[in-house]
Amino acid sequence: MQGIKFVTRDKTNFIKTLNKRVNNYFKENNIKKTGNWKLYAKAIVMFSLFLVPLIFLLTVDLPSWAQIIMCIIIGIGMAGVGMNVMHDANHESFSSKKWVNNIMGGSIYILAGNVYNWKVQHNVLHHTYTNIQGMDEDIDAGRIIRFSKHSKWLQIHKFQKYYSIFLYGLLTINWAITTDVKQMNSYLKRKLSYGKFPNPAKEWSILVVSKVLYYSVWLALPMLVMNVAWWQVLIGFFIMHYTAGMILSVVFQLAHVMPNTDMPVPDENGQMEHTWAIHQLYTTSNFAINSKIVNFFTGGLNHQVEHHIFPHISHVHYKKLSEIVKNTTLEFNLPYNEYKTMIGAFIDHFKQLEKLGKHPEIA
Repeated sequence: MQGIKFVTRDKTNFIKTLNKRVNNYFKENNIKKTGNWKLYAKAIVMFSLFLVPLIFLLTVDLPSWAQIIMCIIIGIGMAGVGMNVMHDANHESFSSKKWVNNIMGGSIYILAGNVYNWKVQHNVLHHTYTNIQGMDEDIDAGRIIRFSKHSKWLQIHKFQKYYSIFLYGLLTINWAITTDVKQMNSYLKRKLSYGKFPNPAKEWSILVVSKVLYYSVWLALPMLVMNVAWWQVLIGFFIMHYTAGMILSVVFQLAHVMPNTDMPVPDENGQMEHTWAIHQLYTTSNFAINSKIVNFFTGGLNHQVEHHIFPHISHVHYKKLSEIVKNTTLEFNLPYNEYKTMIGAFIDHFKQLEKLGKHPEIA
């Protein structure tokens, strides 16, 4: 895409060796690469966190402080559904059955997103061109935050280590209001797709209908049913999204915008230095992979190295696969970026923002 090419011949045979070992793991243990009962049970937990508090808000006359708590829990559930259910499903790894993946992937519509946009932005742009400026939109925060040393530096970036965390919470509410419209307009014009290019009229229709239904459920219905003022519903809506946005943004950034991850650019001929698989090793980082809580809630997004090399394998297998991947990278003298704790990764992320916020000539 746009002339960027990865090295096609792996002289080291790293990915061939790794693929063989991973395939042997599944074959020897007689298990599928898709989700299992653990994932399905987790899906029930995440949907419950997301929807049960909404039912309470609509049916029980709660005091204001309890309503705020319910909105926060909905936000946590929203992030949980996104990371554990929608993410695997739209990578076609939630189930071996396509129709199940389609239904679970469609959960993005109740999260304020859009399937077509997400698959292009995430599966195509992010997973193919990870951390490449101008291609990977995950490292493009406009002018306000500088995630890459290759993006333009502005005076305001000197303070981004202080203000960026407050902006992280706006991620999903931007999906709900503006991002989906902008992305769909851009992607359809550029004829981007994950698989067969869709019918533009159909995609615009899906976007409009899904947004109308979304606002009907999350704004209109509460305003009609709940014994609160309209502006209180808007505040609750914002709290819900801000909670989810904060969680999702932090998890995303700890995987890619770190001191130990590269932001490579192609040469003048559009050629990248490494093969696609080895490129993923240089541009991704794991964190807290031994934490049962982090593993459970983040849907394997803390196993970013494994996820980027094997996006079609469900995250419930990543803990076991991480041993294979790490040992293979060490054998081939390749990087395996990781942080033992989430707190350590969090601190280093903001150190990286501080570094990127300094004037390039001074830095």
